[in-house]
Amino acid sequence: MADLLRLATAGSVDDGKSTLIGRLLYDAKAVLADQLEHVEQVSARRGTPFDLALLTDGLRAEREQGITIDVAYRPFATARRRFIIADTPGHAQYTRNMVTGASTADLALILVDVRGGMTEQSRRHTAIAKLLGIRHVVVCVNKMDLAGYAEEAFDAIVREVLEWSARLDLHDVAFIPISALHGDNVVDRSETMPWYGGEPLLAHLETVPLDRAEGPARLPVQYVIRAERRLYAGQVASGALRVGDEIAVLPGGERSRVAAIEGPAGPLEEAAAPLSVAIALEDELDVSRGDLIAPVAAAPAPVRELTATLCWLGDEPARPGGRYLLKHAARTVRAKLDTIEHRLDLEALERTPAAELALNDLARVRLRLGEPLAADPYAESRATGAFILIDDATNDTVAAGMVEG
Repeated sequence: MADLLRLATAGSVDDGKSTLIGRLLYDAKAVLADQLEHVEQVSARRGTPFDLALLTDGLRAEREQGITIDVAYRPFATARRRFIIADTPGHAQYTRNMVTGASTADLALILVDVRGGMTEQSRRHTAIAKLLGIRHVVVCVNKMDLAGYAEEAFDAIVREVLEWSARLDLHDVAFIPISALHGDNVVDRSETMPWYGGEPLLAHLETVPLDRAEGPARLPVQYVIRAERRLYAGQVASGALRVGDEIAVLPGGERSRVAAIEGPAGPLEEAAAPLSVAIALEDELDVSRGDLIAPVAAAPAPVRELTATLCWLGDEPARPGGRYLLKHAARTVRAKLDTIEHRLDLEALERTPAAELALNDLARVRLRLGEPLAADPYAESRATGAFILIDDATNDTVAAGMVEG
């Protein structure tokens, strides 16, 4: 089976994200006939040309306002790779939607209108991509047709983005000049820009390397199978487990060795992320859902306090002393918001004091935990360095967090 690339799109309002995704799906022949018929009917009813943006703008409020206000997920596939596109909001007030939509992305695709250059929103989105640890960023300089397909206009945007990326310490950035409306350099190479020697967007997405198996092995236990011998099932979050590996079960710290690994198709000698497996251990240990299996030599130390970056998702503000449930992988513990160290201003790249956190705020905080938790710094492992906070009274998810230490 072809591997899976998760990508998140972002950009300012009217930069053309929905049109680009529609063009990508349409030219890659990943649109069903009834979907095309619906777009044709709606476009005709409006008296407008065939509107590719309608392939992604699914919410009624979006269609009425002409902006994307929620995350729309669109799967498609080519012969070389499978894809899931998260079409995230462009407007600043929907920052939380972008954070949640991009949190699992391997690649961020940021659109910049060649006529306007980087806006506050595109700066913020690039900073969020860096904050979320997205390793690959593609900047599509859109609407090149409105700039006469001029190389100088493209180069000016590249310089502007590179200057901002340097301030963010963001290095893996690719640039592609496109016209989403006309399909230039989206799926097929454009004849209107012979000066561009790189790949069109789809070819780049098909070949960008995936590195999920990097880092030390981590297996959050999701389910205990009680059969002839106990098996501990879950998805390998990072790295690779091998038969014979000496492991620790966290947060308790008991040790054993991997006796066997069962994969979807049968026994394995090795299981790498993101494969779902069930493993057997040489010793009878008290392993439960929520425990973390990791190599003894590279096991994270369980802690009762966390320093983390939070994106506040709740409508009610967060204040020191607030109590929540913290869900990390398959484990849930009680947590108290101890301190708000500072709020992060991603447009100015500044830190400001904060007595509380409002919707869409990003901040560095300290949390006290009711039970030990084995977590990695987010910069080392996105899978085991991320968590959410839940209001146990309403069961609402009120924050997304990234462990700093």
